[in-house]
Amino acid sequence: MTPTPAQPQDARPITPAWVQDAVFYQIFPDRFARSGRVTGLNLQPWGDTPHFHRYMGGDLWGVIEKLDHIASLGVTAIYFCPVFQSASNHRYHTHDYYNVDPMLGGNDALRALIDASHARGLKVVLDGVFNHASRGFFQFNDLLEQGEASAYRDWFHVDGWPLIAYDDSHPANYAAWWGNRALPKFNTNNPAVRDFLWDVAEYWMRQGIDGWRLDVPNEIDDDSFWQEFRRRVKAINPEAYIVGEIWGDAHRWLAGDQFDAVMNYHFTRPCLAFFGAHTLDHPMNERSGTGRVDVMDAAAFAHRMAEVSAMYHPDIVRAQLNLLDSHDTARYLTAVGGDHTAYRLALTFLMTYVGAPCIYYGDEIGLPGGPDPDCRRAFPWDETEWDHETLALTRALTAARHATPALRSGDFRVLHAHGEELVYARAQGDSQAVIAMNAGHQPADLPFPGVTKARYRDALTGEVFELCPCQTVPVPARRARVLIPA
Repeated sequence: MTPTPAQPQDARPITPAWVQDAVFYQIFPDRFARSGRVTGLNLQPWGDTPHFHRYMGGDLWGVIEKLDHIASLGVTAIYFCPVFQSASNHRYHTHDYYNVDPMLGGNDALRALIDASHARGLKVVLDGVFNHASRGFFQFNDLLEQGEASAYRDWFHVDGWPLIAYDDSHPANYAAWWGNRALPKFNTNNPAVRDFLWDVAEYWMRQGIDGWRLDVPNEIDDDSFWQEFRRRVKAINPEAYIVGEIWGDAHRWLAGDQFDAVMNYHFTRPCLAFFGAHTLDHPMNERSGTGRVDVMDAAAFAHRMAEVSAMYHPDIVRAQLNLLDSHDTARYLTAVGGDHTAYRLALTFLMTYVGAPCIYYGDEIGLPGGPDPDCRRAFPWDETEWDHETLALTRALTAARHATPALRSGDFRVLHAHGEELVYARAQGDSQAVIAMNAGHQPADLPFPGVTKARYRDALTGEVFELCPCQTVPVPARRARVLIPA
């Protein structure tokens, strides 16, 4: 079968209309909420120090119980780390692509979660791990048991016999993700493997999910595979969201025939560099997925973010999944040395920049965490442990975003960037929002050159200002104003 691209290469990219209006929430299922409905398990105490190989026991029934909290944040879409059957707490070691892990509640729990989420207007995006499986995946297990006689020997990249799946003192004799023999890499040149993975994508689309986040898709180095993936997914739901985990330049995958967007780590690093400039924990970041981060002043930050906003087609940029941290990085709060003001400034930028903002579970209440596995802590449901100032700010920012079209789909234009002062506008037609940020430690009067003369309300304080190009507005130290039409 010859794969058919979703659309001609020179066509305007078609991205899901709902994404530019969305606020995402990323959940690591084992650590979000434990319902108590899944019993008989050997679990760590909830909130204990995360471990690479132990389980906290969060499940999808627990997520359903907490949907009111999620919705109260102004969230409109949930992206889940993997949920399929696996012998790991992170579930990137897939055993069965057609069954949700029983520890998470099984397929019934996902069905109930999709229905409950959709009833609240929340989209559900699942993590697709299609580059590699696990040692427990049936077809690979058959290879281990049957050796060269296995019916599935061509599903993987075998270099020799016997396969050594557990003893690191000998060559594995098969290709695995980054040499991790627990994650055997699929042979996606095999038509049977391609059809299997495409069928998995179609199956869960038919179950009602709203899209896929694709794990390390660049390692399936085959445009035709992803073109056919897109064609099949979009045939079931043209508004499905396909977002790839690409950390670098993604032009190859964002021509309109493969992915709608990527996880925007080009957004993440500058936000660490500017808002966290005073307190960056360099050793922490160097151990984390983000790597070395060099500090930026406002001018350098503004220049870089203008570049990022123009990196791809405007429709792609509006669909980018912007994030401050994830399950693969230290949490932003810890990466900036515990400076809550740095996180709040970065959160304000996240919610007022072009693209779809994504909150990593727990960030809204000040959950810290270093590199994996510490960034995957259990959510503390005792509200006395929460940072209520950050929680209130999160809700105020999402409310402003939902109420202001310019904050969702307007162009990004820098008005002033000097030292630790940043002023920028989001403009859509006659509508304009203006954001003033003071990253310094002293109050400052910030200018608004080129701003449209109008009456604005600060969405964070309720104060009203009559702005004009010759006016300045006072902004407290380490604070921001989000000025929307009054």
